[in-house]
Formats: sequence, C-alpha cells, structure tokens
Amino acid sequence: MDKNLQENMPIYMQIMNNVREAIASGELAPGERVASVRELAGEFEVNPNTMQRALNELEREGLLVSERTSGRFVTKDAALIGELKRRMASEAVDKFRREMAVLGYSEQEMMDFFLKRCESAPEKQMAYERIG
Repeated sequence: MDKNLQENMPIYMQIMNNVREAIASGELAPGERVASVRELAGEFEVNPNTMQRALNELEREGLLVSERTSGRFVTKDAALIGELKRRMASEAVDKFRREMAVLGYSEQEMMDFFLKRCESAPEKQMAYERIG
C-alpha cells in the first residue's frame, strides 16, 4: 500500500483509497486478516483515531468485515470486489478523458491515442491478459 499521504485530502480518505486499491489489486486478498489499528497507524504514521475512522468507513462499505475476537478481514464477496474494481476503472477512464479534453483531444483522438499507446506499451501483454 502507498503510505505517502498528501495534504490536499483528509488523511482518513487517503487511507481508505489506499486500502481500496490494495483490495482491488489483490495485494489484500479476500478473507485476509488486516493488521490492527495500532499497527496500521504506526505504518502510516497517523493517529490511531484517524486509522480507526478509515477502517470503520471501509466496514460500512462492506469491504472490511469485523469478527469480534479475531480482528478485521477483507470481504470474501467477489461481486463487491468486482464492483470496486469497475468503479475504480471508470474513475481512471473519466480522469483520462477530462485531462485529454483539456489538451484539446476529441473523443475519437482520445480513443486512437489510447489504443496506439496500449499497442506500443511494454506491459501490453500483461494488460491484455488481465482483460481477457
């Protein structure tokens, strides 16, 4: 997880985004136990109350599940994780489109640019394998 926090967004929201990304990417696997509030607060160098707030919000979203005596775990709900991935992918595409529009690209030019870039990128094979 990226532990570099920025000043332009509340810390607890950045932590939530980092955990969401770790879940979507598989860095945190379904059913995996999440470190304790104190451990995570130490890793992120934040107040434990801030970490608790972030984790509570992720529980409300259903991405984390608390088991009373065992701690917190990543949800095993594949549909929920799939929806998270789709939402994050949509946000990434929307950001790309906004930034390309600012540069003056038309919708067709954006598509052409994107496809050409995918074909020439060294990690092309990996991307196609993930999609297929």
